[in-house]
Amino acid sequence: MMHTIKSSIVLLFILFFSCSNRLKTDIKPNVLWLVAEDLGPYLPSFGDSTVATPNLDRLAKEGVRYNNVFSVSGVCSPSRSAIVTGMYPTSIGAHHMRTLSQQPAAKERGLMNYEVVPPPNVKMVSQILREEGYYCTNNKKEDYQFYKSVLAWDESSIFAHWRNRPQDSNFFSIFNFGVTHESNLWDPWHRQFDLDPFPPDRNVGKWWEQFAGIEKPLYVSENIDLNIPPYLPDNSIVRKDMLRMYSNIVEMDEKVGLIVDQLEEDGLLEKTIIVFYTDHGGPLPRQKRLLYDSGIKVPMIIRYPNKVRAGEVDERMISFVDFAPTLLSLIEIEPPDYYHGSPFEGIFKSKNERKYIHAAADRFDEYYDQIRAVRDKRYKYLRNYKPDKPYYLPLEYRQKMNTMQELLHLEKEGELNESQLQWFRKSKPEEELFDTFNDPHELRNLANNTSLKEKLNELKNECDKWIHNTDDKGFMPETELIEMFWPNKKQPRTKKPLITTYDGMLHATCETEGAGIGYKYRNVDMQPHLGWKPYTKPLKVEKGQEIEWIAHRIGFLPSLTKKYKSDY
Repeated sequence: MMHTIKSSIVLLFILFFSCSNRLKTDIKPNVLWLVAEDLGPYLPSFGDSTVATPNLDRLAKEGVRYNNVFSVSGVCSPSRSAIVTGMYPTSIGAHHMRTLSQQPAAKERGLMNYEVVPPPNVKMVSQILREEGYYCTNNKKEDYQFYKSVLAWDESSIFAHWRNRPQDSNFFSIFNFGVTHESNLWDPWHRQFDLDPFPPDRNVGKWWEQFAGIEKPLYVSENIDLNIPPYLPDNSIVRKDMLRMYSNIVEMDEKVGLIVDQLEEDGLLEKTIIVFYTDHGGPLPRQKRLLYDSGIKVPMIIRYPNKVRAGEVDERMISFVDFAPTLLSLIEIEPPDYYHGSPFEGIFKSKNERKYIHAAADRFDEYYDQIRAVRDKRYKYLRNYKPDKPYYLPLEYRQKMNTMQELLHLEKEGELNESQLQWFRKSKPEEELFDTFNDPHELRNLANNTSLKEKLNELKNECDKWIHNTDDKGFMPETELIEMFWPNKKQPRTKKPLITTYDGMLHATCETEGAGIGYKYRNVDMQPHLGWKPYTKPLKVEKGQEIEWIAHRIGFLPSLTKKYKSDY
């Protein structure tokens, strides 16, 4: 009997230890990010049963569904800058949409293309992983408000895939699904070629032309029930765009299934952490670009190896600035201390749950605004720094959508109801407060409700604190911001690396603060699609060896390359 009791105690101890450390393993996992564009939680696993998404449903059943995940912006470029740097866009000057490729109307107003220059210690998270030996690929969207570091990816293209990695190396791979993007609601509705075929043949030129001009069919019945949000009119034009939106979701789900099937075929499913999320909220008017939940709340599913935590629902507050530190934590790399976010999973998981979400809206294309948002689990606070400006901004890009054109027509004809007219107010209150539990579409401003004065002050104080602690550059005119990044409007260039030899080893340094250094062996690594290898320690010199070097600080031009050939 005593032996049985002792055995039971040992068994319980083993079970407890294994459960408490179930994400920690001697073999580091691979990581796969599946990213849909312009999509709020319009999915069955998040409560919207309009269409079936069997592949995402499978991930949700075998993984964890995170119900309170928020972007830092209602639009893609600032959001992606936060994901790859772990920093708020307002802190690093990446808050304007967009900087790298201004829309024609923005150029007409005198805005120039420029790169954001983050602080010198900031690296893209994929570069950190590459320095730790991970094979990193991106298929295929970048759009970070700066051009990718030359050290960020082993490959970033439509051809990028974990299957191209060196044998048995760990990988971090991203696949972006553009089919759900706002632009896919425009007429004519042409076929997307993302991952179709996949992967394409690298040797076939202009392989995408076979899809040019082909109008895509609906992947859903025209008779499905649609839940039209109250800020949009329920008519045939809006319904048609929403049918397309849901059709795009169905197609995106098929593409998710294709990637997961390939992972399973390769015997890697239970060696890989799969993360599905979207870059911000929905594509429709009064969704994208706004700081309402329709613009910043996103679905996220994480499937852990061996279905750990299968079927769980996690209600913690999570921000995009938490993604990079969590990615590192999950593969047992300590996150840098400059990150604004904290790991919500992994061995470096934060002991404190996030209490607030922060978000910002500034310039969109050619129009300036300035709004800051703070949200707890229930209440949303908005501070409008330009209350004289309307909420609706007449962006040329958005007006290509039929629903947007219909809204403008009905507004002119006086046929919108009170909820639909709110977005077209000629001015905004300086402060807004919404109860997201009882008013999920954020249509009733409670800022003047005396019973909520304490909550209003709490969120106001948190907004002030966040702005101060993160050095919000939204208060700096964009012309001054550009001058700070590019003195005299000229982009700085990273200095060439300095190469020295000592005791048979090759040492590399760079005089540009914060620059990373990369190299390629000229006889084996010079294919154009291959990324530069990150230099992390001195290299052994081999006689006759030819090495090409480069240095790059994010936001700067890469250095000119430097060739080295050993003579001994």
